[in-house]
Amino acid sequence: MDNTILVIGAGGQLGHCLKDVAKANRITNIIFPEEGAANILDLASLHELFTEIKPTYVINCAAYTAVDKAEDEKDLATAVNATGAKNLAVLCNEFNAVLIHISTDFVFEGNIVKLLTEEDTSQPINVYGLTKLDGERRITENLKAYFILRTSWLYSEHGNNFTKTMLKLGTERDELNIIADQVGTPTYAVDLATVIFHIIASNSKEYGIYHYSNEGVTSWFDFAKAIFEISKVPVKVNPIPTSAYPTKAKRPHFSVMDKNKIKSTFNIDIPYWRNSLEKCITAINNN
Repeated sequence: MDNTILVIGAGGQLGHCLKDVAKANRITNIIFPEEGAANILDLASLHELFTEIKPTYVINCAAYTAVDKAEDEKDLATAVNATGAKNLAVLCNEFNAVLIHISTDFVFEGNIVKLLTEEDTSQPINVYGLTKLDGERRITENLKAYFILRTSWLYSEHGNNFTKTMLKLGTERDELNIIADQVGTPTYAVDLATVIFHIIASNSKEYGIYHYSNEGVTSWFDFAKAIFEISKVPVKVNPIPTSAYPTKAKRPHFSVMDKNKIKSTFNIDIPYWRNSLEKCITAINNN
């Protein structure tokens, strides 16, 4: 790769996975600035950064992802997820860089059992989803050269996520109640990072919105059961309905995405979610 790659939001779990994958594949033309040097809400300092680095590709991993908290912090969520995305789109346009932006399955209502395609109507049911959709729109309005990757249920050995939370709770409790009527697909952030580098290496101009998660379908209940089975932690997991665990933000009941577009465009095979989960748990144990 001769391109200079700039990662925004390098401190998050996907940023860390991009570092791991870059290191494993000896990708050295990649810059992970500290958050202070790459604040997506500070257009002036971002402009300085772009002027200095002159990136060919910009990967935006920065996001406000606290789904329930966003209901009370709409302005902050909008600033990061929408205004920040627009700032990057404007600068990518000015500096002739390609933007790879991470979005979410939460742009969908998720009330129908069908595989969601990139063409399906986006109708978020919470503030987080609304702000992420707003970010997508601001990118498409300000930039032609972009890849928006919608993903779901992201986890890894880094940061805070469902897998690590379950493993922690498994050391503290004998029994857990987990929601069984929200269905989607977990995504190992290392797999997503690998695909991002694949897109960059392809030099593709097939810009647009793409869906990427691991293969397969599961509920949070079955996801939790798999985590404990693979890690051999003896926890009794009970399935409960969403109604038994009310949260501030509503969640989609079915948000399984169709990945045919990304598979055919970039000629990739996507790992099955449980196989990737095994890899992640091995990595956690090795750490």
